Amino acid sequence: MAISFPINFEKMNGSGNDFVVIDNRNSIVPFEDQPNFARQICRRMLSIGANGLILIEKSNIADFGWKFYNGDGSAAEMCGNGARCAASFAFRNNIASSSMNFETTAGTIQAKILADDKIVRVQMTKPFDFRLGLSMSLDGKEHEVAFVNTGVPHAVIFVEGDDTPVKKLGRKVRFHELFEPEGTNASFARILNDHRLEVRTYERGVEDETMACGTGAVAAALFAVMQRGMESPIQIVTSGGDMLTVLFDLLDGPVAENVFLEGPVRLIYKGQLTAEALL
Repeated sequence: MAISFPINFEKMNGSGNDFVVIDNRNSIVPFEDQPNFARQICRRMLSIGANGLILIEKSNIADFGWKFYNGDGSAAEMCGNGARCAASFAFRNNIASSSMNFETTAGTIQAKILADDKIVRVQMTKPFDFRLGLSMSLDGKEHEVAFVNTGVPHAVIFVEGDDTPVKKLGRKVRFHELFEPEGTNASFARILNDHRLEVRTYERGVEDETMACGTGAVAAALFAVMQRGMESPIQIVTSGGDMLTVLFDLLDGPVAENVFLEGPVRLIYKGQLTAEALL
């Protein structure tokens, strides 16, 4: 089964993360072609260019499902900013109402459109695999590291200044032996005040710092409460300058429940993709 061109798409932005979003409920991009398709169209300058590809799919258990691919063609279980864009897309295209749920490989996600589809709140999957008290040497300096899976794996390091070489250090964390074989995303968090963090993230699959990372924001917020005495809700200032809000209940264990990520989404443009985008 071949890919059917032309393909209608939307280019969306969630707090600096950019995505190509396609309604694939009629399988215009067959499953076996999706990883390579994602790699090709996410190339900047040569194609549309994006951090990732979101394919809206049919679901038997939710309003819709999705397939999410990083820019390198690897599939990801969850993406917080991508989830907010998917919800906005579904609402605007009459796929779901303003309160919806959708199926991901990380579980069923609930979402709500809050303000004319410009602000979207999603309930994140329940965090698991908390690992505290890790330590690693980066460029000759020991760093305390905390790890959690917030839908995808995240290592969090708290830093003091605003000059952290995120790409350089993030790549070392991403491939560190502590997180083999899958590797991890790496987030660097700086406390700004009692309820606000600045978070910069090196994303696995993108292999670079991105302007925002929803699952990374959640991970950093969890450890800000657990290890730095802050309280939910936590505001996250992203590299792109947008503000995300993370809300959750933290119980002993540690256990985090009712985890929500809220923030702005933007429809940048709509277009038609031709076969030449894959050349």
